[in-house]
Amino acid sequence: MNELKVGQEVPDFTLPASTGQNISLRDYRGSKVVLYFYPKNMTPACTQEACEFRDAGDPIARGNAVLLGISPDTLSSHAKFIERNSLPFPLLADEEHKVSQLFGVWQLKKLYGKEFMGIVRSTFLIDEQGLLVKEWRKVRVKGHVEAVLGEIMNK
Repeated sequence: MNELKVGQEVPDFTLPASTGQNISLRDYRGSKVVLYFYPKNMTPACTQEACEFRDAGDPIARGNAVLLGISPDTLSSHAKFIERNSLPFPLLADEEHKVSQLFGVWQLKKLYGKEFMGIVRSTFLIDEQGLLVKEWRKVRVKGHVEAVLGEIMNK
């Protein structure tokens, strides 16, 4: 499957969410969507990223944007992660990696000499009409949320 490119319309998808309902991308038509993919709940970098996005909630909302986090973790793991870090945004469970594959972030990774499939930390900005307008791939957490905020305010 070819990964999405900037300028393309993002196909609709639906995933189970920490809200207890299924969330579809089409639910947010008319708003910008910041879609961030992260490898695993409760890990240091993923916790830092989630908390930085949490703390940027007001500017994200002022930019007419919503924030959705996606990982392959279960809904019960998401619930614990949300509670532990007071996250005010939904986390979506992509346990079968379908949406991660659509965005090209489910990839072969290496850690301590072992190879495994996993999420490559990435963020995507989708405009009000459903077009992919910006992507950040292989994200380093430091300074990332500020870059996303800058882009939201410029669009």
